[in-house]
Amino acid sequence: MNPSRSAASIPQPPPSGPRAFTGYEKFIVGVLAFLQFTIILDFMVLSPLGATLIPTLGLSPRQFGWVVSAYAFSAGASGLLAAGFADRYDRKSMLLFFYTGFIVGTLLCGIATDYYFLLGARIVTGIFGGVMGSVVYAITTDTFPMQMRGRVMGFIQTSFAASQVLGIPLALYLCNAFNWHAPFLFIVGISVAVGIMIYFYMRPINSHLVPQTRSPFAHLSKAVSSTKYLEGYAATALLSTGGFMLMPFGSAFSVYNLGIDLEHLPAVYMATGICAMFAGPIAGRMSDTTGKFSVFTFGTLLTIATVVYYTQMGISPLWLVITINIVLFVGISSRIVSAMALTSAIPSPEDRGAYMSVSSSIQQISGGLAAALAGLIVVQNGEGPLQHFDTLGQVVALAAVITLVMMYRINRRVMQ
Repeated sequence: MNPSRSAASIPQPPPSGPRAFTGYEKFIVGVLAFLQFTIILDFMVLSPLGATLIPTLGLSPRQFGWVVSAYAFSAGASGLLAAGFADRYDRKSMLLFFYTGFIVGTLLCGIATDYYFLLGARIVTGIFGGVMGSVVYAITTDTFPMQMRGRVMGFIQTSFAASQVLGIPLALYLCNAFNWHAPFLFIVGISVAVGIMIYFYMRPINSHLVPQTRSPFAHLSKAVSSTKYLEGYAATALLSTGGFMLMPFGSAFSVYNLGIDLEHLPAVYMATGICAMFAGPIAGRMSDTTGKFSVFTFGTLLTIATVVYYTQMGISPLWLVITINIVLFVGISSRIVSAMALTSAIPSPEDRGAYMSVSSSIQQISGGLAAALAGLIVVQNGEGPLQHFDTLGQVVALAAVITLVMMYRINRRVMQ
C-alpha cells in the first residue's frame, strides 16, 4: 500500500451504533405514541373506574367482565373484517377513518347511563379502536427498518406508562370531582387534538401499495392460512392473556384485598407509570443492541415471578404494593416491546397490514375470552375481598411459559 495515500481515499467502515431519528421520524413516533395513549387509556381507565362503576351501576363482577371483554370481542371481529382491505389503502387514511369512529364510541361511553348503554358503547369503541393498534404497527414497520424498531416500539410503549402517570390519576381525579363520565369526555378532547395533528402533518404512507390481483377475501384468506404466520398469531394471542385477566380487576384487588383506599390508589398508578416511562425505551434500546429474544426472556421470567407473588398478597403497606406493581410493569413492558419488534419481521411487506390486523384481532378476541374467564373465576361476596385471584396468577404464569417457547421458535426462524 502506498503510505502517501490519503486517509480519505481509504474505504472506511460504516459507523457503529444505531442511527439517530430524523425530525419527521421523531414526529411520527411522538404522534403515534399520543394516539396509542388515547387508545390505551380508553381501555385501561375501566380498571381504576371499576371500584366506582361496579357500585354506581350495580354491576356484578361477571357484568363488569363483559363490559371489558365487549370491547375486545368487537375489536377482534372488526380486525378480521378490515384485514382484507388493510393493504389496499393509504395507511394515513385508514388511521384517520378508524380513529374518528373510536372518538365517537368514546363519546358514547361518556354519556352512557346504564349497563346496557355502556356495553353498547364499548362495542362501538372496540369496532374502531381495535383496528388502531394494527394500523399503528403497520405504519411503524413501513417507516422504520428492523434495527430501529426496538427503540420505536419502546417509545410507543411509553403510552402505557403515560396513561399510568398522567391519564389514570387525572381520570380518577375527574371521576372523584365530577362523575365517572368525565374521564371518557377527557379522552375525547385529547383524541380530537391528536387527530387534527395527524390530518395536517402526517405524510401519506403508501409505499406498500402494489397492483392488487387478489380479492379482499383472498387477501384475508392468505393472511389467516399462511403457515409462517400462524405461530406468530398464537404467540401474540397468549401474550395478551396476562393483561386482560389481571388488569380489569387491578383497582378492585388493590382496594378490597390489599387494603389500599381510593385516595391513595392514584399514587399506585402514578409511581408505577413513572418507572415504566423509562422501562419501555430502555427495553427497546436493549432489544436493538443485545437481542430481542434475550429481552423477552428476561421480561417473561420477571413477570412470572412477580405475578405469582402479587396475586397471593393480602393486606399490604402502600410502599410494597407500589414496588410490586413497578416490577410487574417492567416485566410486562420488556415482553411487549421485544415481542412486537421481533414479530414485526414475520409478514411480507405486501401482507403487513393484513397480518397486523389479523394479529390484533386474534389478540383482542383471546383477550376478551381471558377477561370473560377472569370474570367467571373471580368471586366477590358483598364488599369483601376478591376470591380466587391467585388462580388467575397461575393461569397467567402458565401462558407466559408457553409463550416463551413459541417466541424462541419464532426468533430462530426470523434470524435465519
